[in-house]
Amino acid sequence: MTYPTDLRYTSDHEWLRAQGTSWRVGITQFAVDQLGDITLVDLPKEGDLVTKGQRFGTIESVKSVSDLYAPVSGKVVAVNAALKNTPEQVNTAPYAGGWMIDLEPTEASEIEELLTPDAYIKHVAAQ
Repeated sequence: MTYPTDLRYTSDHEWLRAQGTSWRVGITQFAVDQLGDITLVDLPKEGDLVTKGQRFGTIESVKSVSDLYAPVSGKVVAVNAALKNTPEQVNTAPYAGGWMIDLEPTEASEIEELLTPDAYIKHVAAQ
């Protein structure tokens, strides 16, 4: 499996992509494969504050309910409202239409602590 090289990753299988001054957050293809068919995504509201490593939402599939963890601390500046009616976008396009939130980080140094694509590939291979 290949992973986009323009992203940073968490060991919990979230990804982060630069979007101007904010960072887009979603889950990786590895996470999607583990979850199966996504049936519901519960996300925070715009303006909410999230803390690195803390739960910011949940994702439900036919197999389980899983927590979503913030890759960095920050303010939610956008939420992918389309996932409310079409959560399956996470399955079909986890790095495009299946994104979840945009964050404006409060601690930019936290981004540098995330896994590089190569480090994430090694992390997944060990699982």
